[in-house]
Amino acid sequence: MATNSKNKNGICEPATFKSIFTEEGRGLRNFLYFKTGNLEQSEDLVQEAFLKLWEKCAAVLPQKARSFLYTIANNLMIDQQRRKKVILKHRQQLEATTTTTDAAYLLEMQEFKVRLESVIEGMPEKSRIVFLLNRIEQKTYAEIAIQLGIGVKAVEKRMHRALQDFRKLEIEVGRKKKK
Repeated sequence: MATNSKNKNGICEPATFKSIFTEEGRGLRNFLYFKTGNLEQSEDLVQEAFLKLWEKCAAVLPQKARSFLYTIANNLMIDQQRRKKVILKHRQQLEATTTTTDAAYLLEMQEFKVRLESVIEGMPEKSRIVFLLNRIEQKTYAEIAIQLGIGVKAVEKRMHRALQDFRKLEIEVGRKKKK
């Protein structure tokens, strides 16, 4: 109860707080706007500063309210700018990593595509046809056998040869990556 008697005409009184807001709000907003160049950000910071003043109203004397508001608002602005710098730094690092990774990945995929095409071109024609019908056109061995007029076992044998060629490619790629 002793606190109430001390704050009877203090900042915790709604009328006193409202008059401080009326007197200082616009000037504080302009101060922050000149520092940040962003009106919305300035208005948000003013609201936060007045909220902090309200939270600490019992501890702040009315004659110290102006300096309290400007100090709090300035500190809030600095904290906000620091957070933005950290976010920007991480975003730039992520973009640099992503760009580097994407470029390396694209180069690796292009090299793999070239090797893949050379393996397909180097296959015996019969194996190549079976491989492409199965892997590209998604036909079953039975469908391929009917289309080519051969038995399913012949299709399996040709596909086995094609896959052996690809295994050789995987081994070559593995060796190059280790170097």
